[in-house]
Amino acid sequence: MPESVYQVLKTQDKNNLHTFSRRDKLNLFIQGMCFVWLIVALAFHLASVGLIGLSVIIVAASLCGKTSEEELGGAFKESMPFCALLCVFFTVVCVISHNKLFDPIIEAVLNAPEEYHIPIIYLANGIISAVSDNVFVATIYIEQLKNAFDAGAVTAEHFNELAIAINAGTNLPSVATPNGQSAFLFLLTSSIAPLIKLPYFKMMWMAVPYTIVLTLVGLFCVWFLVPDVSAFFLDKGWIALIC
Repeated sequence: MPESVYQVLKTQDKNNLHTFSRRDKLNLFIQGMCFVWLIVALAFHLASVGLIGLSVIIVAASLCGKTSEEELGGAFKESMPFCALLCVFFTVVCVISHNKLFDPIIEAVLNAPEEYHIPIIYLANGIISAVSDNVFVATIYIEQLKNAFDAGAVTAEHFNELAIAINAGTNLPSVATPNGQSAFLFLLTSSIAPLIKLPYFKMMWMAVPYTIVLTLVGLFCVWFLVPDVSAFFLDKGWIALIC
């Protein structure tokens, strides 16, 4: 981290700590508990993603004493630019899905030799996710793959392997641009970005080393390790337990 950025964050943190009251510390504790609940609930699939997120909002807001619309409204100001960009991405991806622009890629994958299905779909997802939003791209790809599975074009085992490749491909290479990763995009559109002088292209340049390493490691793992691990669990009869 650049020293200038570190000093800005350190100063801001020090100022916040000096003004913290007992109530503020209790609010942080409640938010920390909500964070733990979020991780545990998502990891063990205790409910649908939307219900988990809604429970976090309700518990955090109510226990922190945010019970009026005026207090709740301020919490959404920070995320408005980010939400606006997501709406744009969602619109673009809906147009892509409606016009079936991803169909040729799925067809190219299925027409290629089976041993190359995983790397092709991994790289194709990564490239498109870097210039769009990874979640929306993954949604369209998995939908197309599900249609191929229902049509009998792929087996259940191979479907699972390709699903892992889609998940990894839309999350690892997509760090190449802030568009691809919601966390980067949220930071870029937040109020702290001007303070640390973080423009779009600088963030892309800083992400280059991570993009190269994550893309290569992810490609190696999904291409060579995923089929072996999947076969191992199937042979041992552990796949039902894991599911």
